[in-house]
Parts: sequence; structure tokens; C-alpha cells
Amino acid sequence: MSNQYQLTIQGMHCSSCENKIRDALAAIDGLITDAISAKSGIVTLHAPTNVSEQTLRVAIEGAGSYRVTSIEQSDSDAPAKQDPHQSDSAAHEEPDESLYPLFLIVGFIAGVTMLVAWSTQRWELQPMMRHFMAGFFIVFSFFKLLDPPGFVSAYRGYDLIARKSATWAWIYPFVELGLGVMYLMAWAPVTTNTITLILMLVGAAGVLKALLNKQAIRCACLGTALNLPMTKVTLVEDLTMAFMAAAMLVLIL
Repeated sequence: MSNQYQLTIQGMHCSSCENKIRDALAAIDGLITDAISAKSGIVTLHAPTNVSEQTLRVAIEGAGSYRVTSIEQSDSDAPAKQDPHQSDSAAHEEPDESLYPLFLIVGFIAGVTMLVAWSTQRWELQPMMRHFMAGFFIVFSFFKLLDPPGFVSAYRGYDLIARKSATWAWIYPFVELGLGVMYLMAWAPVTTNTITLILMLVGAAGVLKALLNKQAIRCACLGTALNLPMTKVTLVEDLTMAFMAAAMLVLIL
């Protein structure tokens, strides 16, 4: 059994603030953050009945220069109160529109993969998958490294390992970069694909858990440079990469 809360917070100005508050709330056992909006200053969440309002205040105000001005509590089955200042377009924003940058980037990587195959006249499945995965990891690590603190905060909001270890969240972009280089240079293919398979399956598990809990959180796959929502597309992305790694292992072995 849990209670639903709607908190009004002063001091939130950007997505980085949202991530800091989300990270602070994630440390409270059993708490599920439904939505955080720096624009409206509203946070909605579900918390166990044994979590006091003081605990919520301490967690949020301890995350930075924020002040909780009000806390409204309601039955967990009651719908969250709509922010009167939130526009209809924001309330009904279509996820597909905000996922356009992700589709564009993946499309470019796939296009470069096809160009490499055409220029080398190598249309075999294995080198094409290897080049795609090299481009995927190198490009995605680049976006994560544009704002490492922001990525760490967002990533710890849903990844199973990162929630327990901030160190893992900090080194993850470099792990991706290393995998990209290894795929590009065709180094230790068995090791490379095995690591990729494990990472992608663990990542998919964290994404699936967030989706099942209906958490309205940001996807950290492209860092914080682009505001991507956590959707089923993220799950498909992780599972597709896991499938490709498994397929390459079968082809190699």
C-alpha cells in the first residue's frame, strides 16, 4: 500500500535539477517517482505509507538549493492533480516526436554501415553488424560524455547496477567507447560480444522495470544533450543490441 504525493518545489530551473531531485528520491526505499517538471515546479510520486513528509523534504532540499513549498497527499488510486499552468500540448506530448533524434542518429549509423559495405563490397552479415555496433557505441558514448554528471544522475534513475554503484555510472560511457573501438578494430570478438550481451541484457532489465513501474523518467542513452523519454523503444534498442551480440557470437563460434 502506498500514498500518492504532489510536491511543489522552488528552485528547479532545468533538466539537471530534475535529475538531482530524481536521484535524491531514488535513495528512498519503495518510492516511485511518477513525474518531475522543472517548468511547473511539480513532482508527483508514490511512496510507502511509512515515508513521512519530512523525509521527502529532507531528501529534496538536501539535493541542492531547493525548497518544498507544499505537499499534497491523496489516495494512490486517485489521479494526480493537473498543474493549471501546464499547457495542453505538454500534457499530451507524443513520445514519438521527442524520439526523432534517436531515430535520426540510429538511421545515420545504419547509413554509414551500408556505405562501408558498398565501398568494400563486403555484404556479409558479420562485418556489417560489427560496423553498426562500433558506430552505435562510439556515437552514444560521445553524447553521454557531453555531460557526465547529468548522465550519471539520469542513468542511476533506472539502471539496476548504477542505482547501487555511482562508480559504475561514471565509467559506463568509457566502457561503451571501449566497446566501440574494439568492434571497429575487430579486437577479441568473443570477449567484445560477450561483454555487450551481458551489458545490454542488464540494461534491458532496468528499462523493463522502469516501464512496468510506469516511471516518467528520462532515457540516458544519449545523455542529457537530448531530452528523450523512457519508452518501449529504449527496451527494443537494448534487446536488439543484445540479439546482435548473441548472433555474432554464434557466427564466430
